[in-house]
Amino acid sequence: MDWLRDRSIAIVGCAQLPSVRRSGKTALELAADVTARLLARTGVERARIDGLAATLANSEAGNAFWTSVMCETLGLSVGWAQVTDIGGCSVTGNIARAAAAIHSGMANTVLCLAADAPSTQFTTVQSGYRQEFLDPFGYGLPVAFGLLSNAYAAKHGLPERGMARLAVAQRDGALLNDHAVDVLRQPLTEQQYLDSRMIADPLRLLDCVMRCDGGNAFLVMSTQQARSQGFTRFVHPIAYRERIHFDARQDVDDITVTGFSDVGPAALKAAGLAPGQIQSIHPYDDFFIALILQLEQIGFCAAGQAERFILDTGVGRDGGLPVNTGGGQISAGQPGLSGGGVNLAEAVEQLMGTAGPRQLKRADNALVTGIGVIQYGRNWGCSSALVLEAGA
Repeated sequence: MDWLRDRSIAIVGCAQLPSVRRSGKTALELAADVTARLLARTGVERARIDGLAATLANSEAGNAFWTSVMCETLGLSVGWAQVTDIGGCSVTGNIARAAAAIHSGMANTVLCLAADAPSTQFTTVQSGYRQEFLDPFGYGLPVAFGLLSNAYAAKHGLPERGMARLAVAQRDGALLNDHAVDVLRQPLTEQQYLDSRMIADPLRLLDCVMRCDGGNAFLVMSTQQARSQGFTRFVHPIAYRERIHFDARQDVDDITVTGFSDVGPAALKAAGLAPGQIQSIHPYDDFFIALILQLEQIGFCAAGQAERFILDTGVGRDGGLPVNTGGGQISAGQPGLSGGGVNLAEAVEQLMGTAGPRQLKRADNALVTGIGVIQYGRNWGCSSALVLEAGA
């Protein structure tokens, strides 16, 4: 998708719902709420939407007609729709899919929509294709990421100080984010992070995301159409890469090597940017060890050097590389499979200059990533990288 560099595609608006625990709502109700917010914010009439890119929901895992049901619920009639099933990569992936649909003439105005209510109802199975081995031993996401953490620590040492610094920086962002789940909007110190109890050694409680309910929505159209409709603030997706089932032949004998070693450098090259030119990064953050691996494998620092990079560069709003300035999912909450939109919405708000008290001094570009599914004894299976640029 190197044609994205022509800036012909624009994200003209985004909307989020506050993340809440046990909302009692369905994913469809949340989808309706966030769509209404987006239309009110952008002033675009519902009837103008002719494309829908949706993300699956953990709370609606049994629904095989998700986009049709969504269209019925939202009062939409579209000429192109798709549902994306690559977990935390789905929201960023849908921006690219919307861009492709517009570029090919299949749609003009695309709603990229994600909503989920896993803390109210959770019906999906995430233990993978070997449930008979995984479930009896309680092998789930914390255990899988604990395994990754131990593998990294065996090679480079556990980057506790770096992860503590990330925890504090992201929590500082959440304190200024009205969309963050209430229970997490509390100040945090590095020592409090280090003192939090072990969940899956060496993962601590404060390494892990909190599941909640919520949703986010983005409106995508051509830049030409955006200007003709009077939009003066929008964001261009200028490069995108994704990798599904990295290392299919299992040639890489290192569990810590992920698909970001492929998609990260490729996306930056396609955007014509070096890592040092990225002004903020909004990496998918279900566990802090994932941020450590992404920083190294995308190219911000060498393998084993993420902790030193974090401490020397600074990852807060005033640092050399601000990370997840709205709190990310670890400090703002993970609304299920719409979680990737937490990171994406923050990046879009920053580039539009609408991040309020979290607004960065420099916000001309940003990198957003996604992660999806983790297999037994391996790293995550899906990786995505989306480079954004402020437009006018």
